[in-house]
Amino acid sequence: MLSRRSFLAFLALPFLAACSALSGAGGRGIYDAETLYATTSYAGASFSPDGKALLVTSDKSGIFNAYTLAIEGGALEQLTHSTTDATYSVGFFPEDRRFLYTADQGGNELNHLYVHDPDGTVADLTPGANLKAQFAGWAADKRSFFVQTNERDPQFFDLYRYHFGPRPIEAAATEEVAPGYQRELLLQNPGGFDISGVSKDGKWVALRKENNNADSDLYLVSPKTPGERLPVTPHQGAVLHGFADFAPDGSTLYYTTNEGSEFDTVWSYELATQKRKLVFAADWDVVDYSFSDDGRWIATAVNADARTIVRVLEAATGREALLSKLPAGDITGLAFEAGGHRLACFVNSDAAPANLFMVDLDTGLSQRLTDALPPAIQESDLVESEVVRYPSFDELGIPALLYKPRNASSTQRAPALVWVHGGPGGQNRRGYNAAIQHLVNHGYAVLAVNNRGSSGYGKTFFHQDDRRHGDVDLKDCIFGRRYLESLDWVDGQRVGIVGGSYGGYMVCAALAFAPDEFDVGIDIFGVTNWIRTLESIPAWWASFRDGLFAEMGDPAVDRTSLEARSPLLHAKSITKPLLVVQGKNDPRVLQAESDELVAAVRANGVPVEYVLFPDEGHGFRNKENRIRASEAYLDFLDEHLRGKRTE
Repeated sequence: MLSRRSFLAFLALPFLAACSALSGAGGRGIYDAETLYATTSYAGASFSPDGKALLVTSDKSGIFNAYTLAIEGGALEQLTHSTTDATYSVGFFPEDRRFLYTADQGGNELNHLYVHDPDGTVADLTPGANLKAQFAGWAADKRSFFVQTNERDPQFFDLYRYHFGPRPIEAAATEEVAPGYQRELLLQNPGGFDISGVSKDGKWVALRKENNNADSDLYLVSPKTPGERLPVTPHQGAVLHGFADFAPDGSTLYYTTNEGSEFDTVWSYELATQKRKLVFAADWDVVDYSFSDDGRWIATAVNADARTIVRVLEAATGREALLSKLPAGDITGLAFEAGGHRLACFVNSDAAPANLFMVDLDTGLSQRLTDALPPAIQESDLVESEVVRYPSFDELGIPALLYKPRNASSTQRAPALVWVHGGPGGQNRRGYNAAIQHLVNHGYAVLAVNNRGSSGYGKTFFHQDDRRHGDVDLKDCIFGRRYLESLDWVDGQRVGIVGGSYGGYMVCAALAFAPDEFDVGIDIFGVTNWIRTLESIPAWWASFRDGLFAEMGDPAVDRTSLEARSPLLHAKSITKPLLVVQGKNDPRVLQAESDELVAAVRANGVPVEYVLFPDEGHGFRNKENRIRASEAYLDFLDEHLRGKRTE
């Protein structure tokens, strides 16, 4: 995927797509959270060298681990056996059954990279304390791969090349990191840059410089001459640029830009001639433009009004591979087989968790390889969202996804929730969300708003909440309630607000700054004190700090404004029941944020419930914790919203 507006991920809660299972006898099924989460989640896909199996990540064991899935017969074999830390597969080695995977420690986001041998032996390829490592791609020689780590400087990532076969370099240039593995420092980060991509031959590295949240630049640098940076995107004014991909032969860089457009388009930059050319555009943001490893195919993805539209094009001819025989829904997680004849991908919709499919790229024929929903599920009990737009306080149209409970009507009106995404700058999107489905299944309407400042609706919309958080974006949420009140099947006297991460901040802001607008709030890993949060952001976010400060404010110079927008400092105004959910190991929103808010609101004599997960970070990785959280949401709402007295 493209590296676009990366700093926005700081408070974008990494909720992993938790699949749901339903059970119930006759009519419309009503299901508890344990049953709802009885499904199996799948993510990631990598073909084995012999083409007989796929490496996938699954939570079948209750926590994410690596598995192989046989393409013929569908047998699932567990390869890693963590019971505490979520483990995510990266990919098979190009020519054998070794594979790479990554894991952190209890959700602290300090991921290491591991190699797993067929005999079960595991080696940490990035050993050390307090470092973060991330895989950066396989090299063309099939004897090496690229890795970024921040071990030298916690603020910035350096690029290494790891060798596991015959090495075309002097032994003195490498260090042994595990038996059979050596690495060389390919590029030391000069500081202030994001290493966004590396060509498969290792000759070129793309660097991204975040100037602010509306402006960034791309550079090319050769590891042979690291002091010479070639500017790729000279421009005037505020323009965002992002890395897309290198051509497989390393001859061309592909990048995104919103120069002259509301939306991101894709351009090529030919290294030999330094010529640029527009290669792909749409009426929405292009969010992916990448090549298969062999260069035969180009995958494109467009964020079209909160859903993903994927096309696969043959690079040489422009012929489009047929994906129309796949079921309706969003296509994600594309993986091409070596040789370019088959494609593995995931398909999900609001009412169907992600299933893995195999597609013959020559015929378009597809086969489903997984069953995310067990036989007990009645898919008809799940609800598809409707894309709506409602006017805010200034008549600006606010896009949103509306989920209507199946039993809601003008004679049986449903209590409702405004659901706020993470970010800032995230987006509520079409696709399966177990937590929302659980609430809707129990009779709660949900309006998942994309308030101004959300991604996906153009750069003008995106920047309309800059330095105005807790003000205009909050008003968009309040007018979301007004919209719900206008629906004859919604009980307008029972409307709450819920959100995770930045959405959790919006919940707290609503209860503190507009205490009469919502009846209850559910804050999930939410910011309450902007000064502390911005001063304690993880070290590895240094390259995006300027962009984040441009969006939110710099605590060194904007302290007064940030204090005015910090709900914790105005907690005496909170009068409505509140549920707070927090991960003890959260590196983005510290536990102190929630501890102090809970204490302050309890001091007001207001009902507060607090659920602290000792083994989670910024989001849910453990299925049991997802179940417990969903049960807590429902129990809280049933007591304080559904059971709310009306005058």
